[in-house]
Amino acid sequence: MQNILVINPNSSQATTTMMVDIAAQEVPAGVAVSGLTAQRAPLMIVNQQELDASALEVEAAWREVAAKNWSGVIISAFGDPALEAVRRSTRLPVVGICESSMLEAAQGGKRFAVATVTPDLADAINGKARALGLDRLFTGIRLTEGDPRGLTADPRALEAALAQAVRLCIEEDGAEAVIIGGGPLGQVALQLAPQFQVPIIAPISAAVRRLVRLMEGASVAQLA
Repeated sequence: MQNILVINPNSSQATTTMMVDIAAQEVPAGVAVSGLTAQRAPLMIVNQQELDASALEVEAAWREVAAKNWSGVIISAFGDPALEAVRRSTRLPVVGICESSMLEAAQGGKRFAVATVTPDLADAINGKARALGLDRLFTGIRLTEGDPRGLTADPRALEAALAQAVRLCIEEDGAEAVIIGGGPLGQVALQLAPQFQVPIIAPISAAVRRLVRLMEGASVAQLA
């Protein structure tokens, strides 16, 4: 039995449970999903300072469980905190949900956008697109209004606000795919997908798909 570890850099156990449930829907037979929650982090990361601090928590959490028999790791916050540090520490495939969702959204040269609730993380999101060499395809970010934590506490209001942001990405910015940018937004991303004709990328699902491909590649390499 292979086992994927989902590290939630937010400190909400409920969010970790949601992330694991979403990931479990994507894995093939014979692959299990486990979750690990950061202990000294905000319930929801909403700015660069919190994102930077969460990277240390991700590294600490990973060190505590790194010796276990994992097959791959997902960093499940949209800023991909400590992604490179965890990669350097292991031979296992490690992916982040921002990186994975952008790579998936841009497949085939599609123009893509991000709809999200966290204006103070816009620079980090833009920087990720540049770092991946996808800035020429990236149409930008559309943001919901109001306090991110308050909005995510109201599922109906969250879905409506993100739906409007997605519409602007498509109608005003010409996006051919839209990422719902945030680990805690994983469930609403799945709910929004059937409402639009362009692909709506749920970042946790995208990360699982990418990680499974990498795990399969690693298995083939070991047999060669």
